[in-house]
Amino acid sequence: MKKLLKFIFVLLLSCLMINVSAQIFNVPKRIENKTINRVNKNIDQGIDKGLDGVEKGIKGDGKKNDKTQDQKKQDPKQTDPKKTGNEKPLAGNQDQPSLQASSKYDFVPGDKVILYEDFSQDALGDFPALWTTDVAGEVNTLNVAPGNWFNLNSTEGTYWFMKDIDFPQNFILEMDIVPKEKGGRIAAVLTIFGESKHSEMDKEGHPGNCGIQINMEKESWFTSGYKKGEATKLEGSSRVNPVEAGKVNHVIVWVQNRRVRIYHKGAKVIDIPTNIYEGSKFSRLCFKLYRGASCGSYISNVKITNAAPDMRSKLLTEGKLVSYGIYFDVNKDVVKAESYGTLKGIADVLTANPEVRVKIVGHTDSDGADAANLDLSKRRGASVKNELVKTFGIDASRLESDGMGESKPVAPNDTPANKAMNRRVEFIKM
Repeated sequence: MKKLLKFIFVLLLSCLMINVSAQIFNVPKRIENKTINRVNKNIDQGIDKGLDGVEKGIKGDGKKNDKTQDQKKQDPKQTDPKKTGNEKPLAGNQDQPSLQASSKYDFVPGDKVILYEDFSQDALGDFPALWTTDVAGEVNTLNVAPGNWFNLNSTEGTYWFMKDIDFPQNFILEMDIVPKEKGGRIAAVLTIFGESKHSEMDKEGHPGNCGIQINMEKESWFTSGYKKGEATKLEGSSRVNPVEAGKVNHVIVWVQNRRVRIYHKGAKVIDIPTNIYEGSKFSRLCFKLYRGASCGSYISNVKITNAAPDMRSKLLTEGKLVSYGIYFDVNKDVVKAESYGTLKGIADVLTANPEVRVKIVGHTDSDGADAANLDLSKRRGASVKNELVKTFGIDASRLESDGMGESKPVAPNDTPANKAMNRRVEFIKM
């Protein structure tokens, strides 16, 4: 028995030595196999990464993602893009492109504030004083943004602004909207219309005798120009950058005679040359919700200005240009992307008139401490100067900057509209 066990032990040891020898003498082959395996693994990882990039580029509406690198690197934190005073931050999650990558922001707000409504004059829980409705609604606060917000608290109905508005042929309407998470696809339908006789509540689907309706939807945009007596609607649509539920969306509408352009999240999302019937004159606005299709929303910071002032005339002939088209984050001095059109217009005038020198002066409303407003306005004036030099190539020796804080109001700081007029940047010919 012992001999048998010894034989088995010797046999196993011999097999083990043979296997070890084979492994030792096959080292070059093993190295070759290891190398091939690692190369294949790296190739697979590279292919996977490339396919991931392609997949990301075609997600969403099936269209190729053509954002610039600057837009991809942008900070996702968003604040109110229009207030220029010392106000509380506006929370949100919209992407903001850099100024240099924002030639699509070609709109230029005018030098007159026609309407500004932020519901700050209304008590929480009340229906806003300047509006009426045939359904439910009230003023609320939100956890995603400061200030008062008009809660379109229904999924069907209309909310009318009761006062007449003297819309010029060219105007820009800006607003913040937070669509609700639950409900249908339509956040709200903004309707700008005209009527021959003032009515408190025109319940027609297309109120007045003419108008333009803008569907702000979670998946798309839809516009429709109409006129009484005309069976055909002048329509447009887009799936670029729709409004996002539960977030602050800053929507900009530029009407230029018959042309309608809409901007949102760093892009021009609509540009329809004949979206409004010839001869239309607007005087009212409302928000509509449709049964089964609407989710309801919160709205605030509705601002209307005239559009495209004659910068050359204002600056060269009158000697001063007042601008409401320079945008900053709240309490900050960084010029935002939406300022591109205004700054380009000023740069064009300066480039065409190389002998002209300009002083850039920032102004705020009276909210906040005097010293803080003064400091903020000076920093903003300097920031505008730097952008004209850096982005548009204007010689720095031709520019000066300053700030006046709240010390030079152009209107009493007693209403939201008047405060909006005081938040401005002035360009003064020296």
